[in-house]
Amino acid sequence: MGNSYAGQLKTTRFEEVLHNSIEASLRSNNLVPRPIFSQLYLEAEQQLSSLEAGSHVDNEEEEEEGEGVLESNSLLNSYQMHPPPEGSCTTDGFCQAGKDLRLVSISNEHIDVPAGFLLVGAKSPSLPDHLLVCAVDKRFLPDDNGHNALLGFSGNCVGCGKKGFCYFTEFSNHINLKLTTQPKKQKHLKYYLVRNVHGTLTKGPLICWRGSEFRSRQASSSTCSSSLFQPLESSGSLATFPSDPMPGANPSLAVAVQQAGPASDHPPLPVAMGAAVFNGKDSPKHQHLVKNNLVALPRPSALGILPSSGPPKKRHKGWSPESPSATDGGYPLSGGNRPKYETPGMSCMPHMGMVGPASTPFPVVASGEPVSVPDNLLKICKAKPVIFKGHGNFPYLCGNLNDVVVSPLLYTCYQNSQSISRAYEQYGASTIQPISEEMQLLLTVYYLVQLAADQVPLMEDLEQIFMRSWRESHLTEIRQYQQAPPQPFPPVPSTVAPVTSAQLPWLAGLAASSCNDSVHIIECTYSLAEGLSEMFRLLIEGKLAKTNYVVIICACRNSAIDSCIAVTGKYQARILSESLLTPAEYQKEVNYELVTGKVDSLGAFFNTLCPEGDIDILLDKFYQENQGHISSSLAASSVNKPASLDVSGVPACTNSSTQNLDLGSFEKVDFLICIPPSEVTYQQTLFHVWHSGVLLELGLEKEQMTKQRVEQYVLKLDAEAQTKFKTFLQNSFQNPHTLFVLIHDHAHWDLVSSTVHNLYSQSDPTVGLVDRLLNCREVKEAPNIVTLHVTSFPYALQTQHTLISPYNEIHWPASYNNGVDLYHENKKYFGLSEFIESTLSGHSLPLLRYDSSFEAMVTALGKRFPRLHSAVIRTFVLVQHYAAAMMAVSGLSQMKNYTSVETLEITQNLINSSKQCPCGHGLMVLLRVPCSPLAAVAYERLSHVRERLALEEHFEIILGNPNSGITVGKHFVKQLKMWQKIDDAEWRPQTYLELEGLPCILIFSGMDPHGESLPRSLRYCDLRLINSSCLVRTALEQELGLAAYFVSNEAPLEKGAVNEALESDVEKLSSTDNEDDELVTEGCFETGSTSEKRSPMKRERSCSHDSASSSLSSKASSSALCGESSQQPGEPSQGDQAQSPPPCGPSEEVTAPGDRQRLRVSQGVQSVLSKHSPGLAPPDSCLKTSQKSVQVSAASSSSQLSSSSSGSCSSSPPTAGTFVLQASQCSMTKACRQPPIVFLPKLVYDMVTSTDSSGLPKAASLLPSHSVMWASSFRPLLSKMMTSTEQSLYYRQWTVPRPSHMDYSNRAEGRMDSFHPRRLLLSGPPQIGKTGAYLQFLSILSRMLIRLTEVDVYDEEEININIKEESDWHYLQLSDPWPDLELFKKMPFDYIIHDPKYEDASLICSHHQSIKTEDRGTTRKPEDLYMRCQTARMRLSKYAAYNTYHHCEQCHQYMGFHPRYQLYESTLHAFAFSYSMLGEEIQLHFIIPKSKEHHFVFSQPGGQLESMRLPLVTDKSQEYIKSPTFTPTTGRHEHGLFNLYHAMDGASHLHVLVVKEYEMAIYKKYWPNHIMLVLPSIFNSAGVGAAHFLIKELSYHNLELERNRQEELGIKPQDIWPFIVISDDSCVMWNMVDVDYAGERSREFSWSERNVSLKHIMQHIEASPNITHYALIGMRKWSSKTRSSEVREPFSRCHVHDFIILNVDLTQNVQYNQNRFMCDDVDFNLRVHSAGLLLCRFNRFSMMKKQIAVGGHRSFHITSKVSDNPVAVVPAQYICAPDSKHTFLAAPAQLLLEKFLQYHSHRFFPLSLRNHNHPVLSVDCYLNLGPQISVCYMSSRPHSLNISSSDLMFSGLLLYLCDSFVGAGFLKKFHFLKGATLCVICQDRNSLRQTVVRLELEDEWQFRLRDEFQTANAKEDRPLFFLTGRHI
Repeated sequence: MGNSYAGQLKTTRFEEVLHNSIEASLRSNNLVPRPIFSQLYLEAEQQLSSLEAGSHVDNEEEEEEGEGVLESNSLLNSYQMHPPPEGSCTTDGFCQAGKDLRLVSISNEHIDVPAGFLLVGAKSPSLPDHLLVCAVDKRFLPDDNGHNALLGFSGNCVGCGKKGFCYFTEFSNHINLKLTTQPKKQKHLKYYLVRNVHGTLTKGPLICWRGSEFRSRQASSSTCSSSLFQPLESSGSLATFPSDPMPGANPSLAVAVQQAGPASDHPPLPVAMGAAVFNGKDSPKHQHLVKNNLVALPRPSALGILPSSGPPKKRHKGWSPESPSATDGGYPLSGGNRPKYETPGMSCMPHMGMVGPASTPFPVVASGEPVSVPDNLLKICKAKPVIFKGHGNFPYLCGNLNDVVVSPLLYTCYQNSQSISRAYEQYGASTIQPISEEMQLLLTVYYLVQLAADQVPLMEDLEQIFMRSWRESHLTEIRQYQQAPPQPFPPVPSTVAPVTSAQLPWLAGLAASSCNDSVHIIECTYSLAEGLSEMFRLLIEGKLAKTNYVVIICACRNSAIDSCIAVTGKYQARILSESLLTPAEYQKEVNYELVTGKVDSLGAFFNTLCPEGDIDILLDKFYQENQGHISSSLAASSVNKPASLDVSGVPACTNSSTQNLDLGSFEKVDFLICIPPSEVTYQQTLFHVWHSGVLLELGLEKEQMTKQRVEQYVLKLDAEAQTKFKTFLQNSFQNPHTLFVLIHDHAHWDLVSSTVHNLYSQSDPTVGLVDRLLNCREVKEAPNIVTLHVTSFPYALQTQHTLISPYNEIHWPASYNNGVDLYHENKKYFGLSEFIESTLSGHSLPLLRYDSSFEAMVTALGKRFPRLHSAVIRTFVLVQHYAAAMMAVSGLSQMKNYTSVETLEITQNLINSSKQCPCGHGLMVLLRVPCSPLAAVAYERLSHVRERLALEEHFEIILGNPNSGITVGKHFVKQLKMWQKIDDAEWRPQTYLELEGLPCILIFSGMDPHGESLPRSLRYCDLRLINSSCLVRTALEQELGLAAYFVSNEAPLEKGAVNEALESDVEKLSSTDNEDDELVTEGCFETGSTSEKRSPMKRERSCSHDSASSSLSSKASSSALCGESSQQPGEPSQGDQAQSPPPCGPSEEVTAPGDRQRLRVSQGVQSVLSKHSPGLAPPDSCLKTSQKSVQVSAASSSSQLSSSSSGSCSSSPPTAGTFVLQASQCSMTKACRQPPIVFLPKLVYDMVTSTDSSGLPKAASLLPSHSVMWASSFRPLLSKMMTSTEQSLYYRQWTVPRPSHMDYSNRAEGRMDSFHPRRLLLSGPPQIGKTGAYLQFLSILSRMLIRLTEVDVYDEEEININIKEESDWHYLQLSDPWPDLELFKKMPFDYIIHDPKYEDASLICSHHQSIKTEDRGTTRKPEDLYMRCQTARMRLSKYAAYNTYHHCEQCHQYMGFHPRYQLYESTLHAFAFSYSMLGEEIQLHFIIPKSKEHHFVFSQPGGQLESMRLPLVTDKSQEYIKSPTFTPTTGRHEHGLFNLYHAMDGASHLHVLVVKEYEMAIYKKYWPNHIMLVLPSIFNSAGVGAAHFLIKELSYHNLELERNRQEELGIKPQDIWPFIVISDDSCVMWNMVDVDYAGERSREFSWSERNVSLKHIMQHIEASPNITHYALIGMRKWSSKTRSSEVREPFSRCHVHDFIILNVDLTQNVQYNQNRFMCDDVDFNLRVHSAGLLLCRFNRFSMMKKQIAVGGHRSFHITSKVSDNPVAVVPAQYICAPDSKHTFLAAPAQLLLEKFLQYHSHRFFPLSLRNHNHPVLSVDCYLNLGPQISVCYMSSRPHSLNISSSDLMFSGLLLYLCDSFVGAGFLKKFHFLKGATLCVICQDRNSLRQTVVRLELEDEWQFRLRDEFQTANAKEDRPLFFLTGRHI
């Protein structure tokens, strides 16, 4: 505990401060002198904050054994071995003769040992887990004190029998030690080997080489990382059990004694870290073991000498801090009980019997005489002293070892702090020395001096002190290194005079002089043994009564110090010794005390306290007097209350889960939720799953689910779990297209590795179960299983070895929520930090409290019964207090003195609560008794007292045991059913939430809570019995998490405490997340009705842990929530209301409007009202109230009842806020208005409420979990400002899992490849709603999958249907699969555009049509054009085209992403051809992947690209598509649909992407296996016309090349395939219409449309007879509104768009206009038709176009060229007068022209507006003049097909860049209206004038100077010029 050390040393040097401090202390006039060192560590030094932030150390786990590290690091020049003789064996573990020397192999063989020789074990660095057996002359080995070994060596090889090795070097070569350093016997001969009772050779005690005691001091605390378990696993010494052996084998027994009989023969050894502390000779629990099973050793005194490893402790040599202690160390356990089975490998038995790898025991060397522990020590002292070994040697203890506890924790702490400077090696700071041992000890003394009498020392505090001191003393060097680059010769640090060992005792004594004897210093001259003896003497004489700590220092020998610290204070010693027990040992100990009747003395003692003799007698007397007078006053009524929570944080999961998942390959979601083996949690989870509607939404179950079906989705991790899990794995294997989400709820619960299970499988099959199931190979490798770990305490899953990538962590709710409150505006989550806040001054009602009189009694009894575990004492005292309080409340007022005020308050409120409420609602008291046997005792005792006091009907007592369900008396079940309106006779409450409103004491047992949620009526959370020694962050927060709540911010807390009314506790709330599916995705606020249609169940799960509300009972009928039941009889009742008893009170009272606020569903959910009165709904857009809100968390029910009470309003919905309860009456209502009050043990209270300098509660800086350890004591502190993400990164850097942790073997040291790609972690505070969040996540995921398999396609009906050609010609052979050429030629061309994307385009007139103005629909605003296009959502078929987000096994190779096909380097080829119209040679570039080179012809040699291969017309093969497909694209590298693999049904095809030069790299990155055609850079700003133009010209040029090439092979030119496909990049699917005729030629027919592959369509079209006679072939655009008339005729002669098959041979002389941006396909269609060529549309094929919101024509933005800010420019500004000062625009001239004409052509053609009978004559081109102007297209080419214009009068003339074919004579043929207008458009002003002259326009048209315009381009952008005129 202790004060927190926020400060650092001030910058003055330590000695100076020390001097001043001592002087000030001595001069002080106070009675109590001022403590020495008062100036140290008292002020925070600001400069260090940055330093702490920078001190990130990479602590890699050392792979070698300590010795190996030492050898490799400590000598710079490595040792050269002699090469082995030719042909000899060099295998590790064998001698050069090839014989096995490993102890494990030859332990049972007979070995001849010559007289005077001993067998010893040698360590080989290359075999850290094995000992090699050698025979060595014992004269060359040391005696027990490390003395008298002869120099030199004499030994034999026990393998081959070779004798007489006189040099250790020679011998080490022979046995293949393969050393890198000088061979030394001291370093490599480690252990004596002895035979056990079975005659097996086993490892015995360490050989006590001189100096090994030094090494041991610096040895790593856990050097053997290769062993299965690191030795320091457990943090404390032996359990302090009574001396008699305990029943049953101990599961924590470390690896069994090797051959000393099965472990079960031995008494259970409390395995704590002090393992061999007691020198196995007679360690407390082992005398027994030694006597029975182990042979005595030849050298008894060597028994307890343990192996040492680590660097020599000669400080002047400077030891490289690489030693493992720097890295593996770090066990500042604050009192380390670990989860059970944590400590194999550390057993306390003598180590000669241990199995190899696990037996690297704790390095401590003993010397001198043993110290005898006095026999009656415990009796006299009333507590077992705890002795912490410090520096140096620790003597043997013998005698009464049961009465002391020895622990190496402090030793470990010192070691870790010695390795501190490792962090700075990156700066080359070899000169920075670790903190000296003397300084460590001095600081320890100071720390102990300032601890208060009720505080317990914490290793974490000490480590921080060491770290600050060390940093302070090296501040200058550290800063230097941090600022300067590392230098080859670091500067010498300024020397500071160190504290010498001679000064140490004096300084320590001085420090302790001011503390009134609480710290006593004993100085020894020879060894610690004398100091310990002295201490025991003083204890026995009672001279240390006031002393809490004895520091023993032996500082004489060789200037190295020995030290140890004994904790003798009764309070501290008891707490520390108990904290060294693991949870399993703790339970055993308690059980043992109960079973053996040791507690009887306690009961007897209590009875003596009662004034009138035995309490039971008093009770019986009371019982007889009062029999028959008790009546129960319980009534019932009911209301309910909704709650909802936004889950908008969850999509984060979905994003992260997609990182390594191809969601596109899954069709549906399935899941399995794994929970701890708690029946209540199981039922609670079933309830949430059932009522969330998630099973229906995921399509896993039908409407009528049974409970048995729901149980398939929840797995209780108990002995039966494996079979259910196997089924899950089989399902996942059989359904590769289903994504299985494995949800591991309460994920911090069982982290034990399955390797530990292998050791204990017999004793407990559930050990390591989570690891065996969730981490099995099948789960890890299954591509369709995602594991989601959900926990409130994720710390143990955030270590250096974690499997979860930091990017896959979701901290929920996120602290930022896009500006929207996560909860309803009047709700606040009330968790740990809020509880702590309530204890600060200014709050009149602290919610965290401790009970001082209880603590005082416990302490007093602890002294009286020193042999009883404090948990037993605490439980008995508390039960006694409750019993006395019940008696006092029942009228035996004399008992008030035998209870505490706090317990009396609890009991009074409990018993009176139900009396104050007309319905009998009461409050719940949670009594937490972790130890199940003690809980059973408490239950029996309290039930007995209640029965004697005739209180059975006033309140219930419930024993909550994880393994069993809830048992509630019949009377109370009846009440619950009445309150919740449940008719089912069989109903019983199955979760604590269903106990809402029940007055009860819930005795909650189990070592850890397993996620059970508590109801809102919980008023007192009594945690006085929690194991206060479990100072681990997870354990503490988990206990305090039981009280977490949601409160309403509105009404002040009763007595002004903190915020008010809680929502159901959050987990209570968890499901309250009311997961409206839409919640997140749509984010709009819907009131119930709209979203109801989505989820058939109405997804009403009652709040997650919706406190009571959640009553599990599926049968409860909906309670009177605003008439829900009457209005929706069909709804499953339980869903609608979480049935919770409504807080009651007289029926409604009308409140003033001002009260409305309070009522508004105070819990932040819309409450049911929103359904009926939407006005009430809060505006948060993100909370859809939706039906779900209905089921209100019961919790809320109580306080808020915005609706009416007692069912009064069931028939008519009340108006908002009309009724309110008279809350003062019902205690449940009160309980719901504020968080519960929590009582803690004093120790925990102090820990939780003390904070460090940053305001962080001390508890948060504790070791995060039992199953991890700190990677280094050199770590920065956590800070209060850290977000969850930063905390996660902190733990990932600074903690490592213990060997028993399931992540221990995942050692990739934080590299990305160590993370599992499909692991997610969802964490959030307890009770915040995580259950709801992950169920919501499942729905979102499911919707995402559906969304990924769906696509929005344009769905608009064809336009201008009623203006069709009035022609006599139709294609009447309705069943023809292909067009008949002769018939087709006779059909007229339909000039009208029917494609809906041209709804805003000018109509094209022909003489056939009669157009009425009203035929044209109203036009859309330009900016609406895209937004308002109608789309339909379609499921992708198996023949769809995909974008880059699709990956599946089949098309990996096609896409070029498959790792096996990394051959996708591509080559760039230039391809040039000349084109007369452009007047220059065009140079194109092809990028051709290697895999596509077979489509091209390259010159030999040289490899120049010559042509693209084309097939023959006559080729009938079905294997491939003949026409090459070209797709022009811009801005859609990710979203373009270029993956045609599935569309082509796997058929071979040639697909070329046509891209602009500047986009080449990005397209190549996304589509590495596609052929690219790169347009020349001059086309970077061109439109689609340029791409179409170049595609067509290139294709014709290629056709000629292929004709020439194949002509040489004897093939006729006309046989080369002349077609290409030009396709949009948004064509997604293709369909075919099947027509069924009722009769031949009949008008009656039926038709249906189905999805087919593009391959099918292309091969059908390519097989058409006479196909080469068609110039353009296309198909319909799909629409759901297609009419029969459109598909009746199979073929039309009309415009084709988007996906065209173009005959480049026939259209050789018809070009696309390369300048065009829009309508270039219409323009081209008209040219093709006027050239007399055939355009054919297959009406029975259609294509779907996907709506893609990026790229394409939208990538052109028109902005001002001058100003920086891209202001939108309106189309009217796109043209200007020539030479004006108009702002020039950054856009191509052609684009400005087209846009201007589209929106403002009426300025040029005023007569044409809405004058469809007098169109504008457009010569040789089609330009869109907007929908209100019609145009008539005329081609000036000779022999072209034009409509007859003789009877047409035109209202305007448009001449656009006209060529020489347009002559004056051509124009004279047309007639114009008077006042018709003309517009001539040319490239420059000069050609404008020439055109006017050449065409003799001035004869008929009048021009004015001001009628000349230009596009708003700068001169360098080559603007277009126009001239307008009027017809004369």
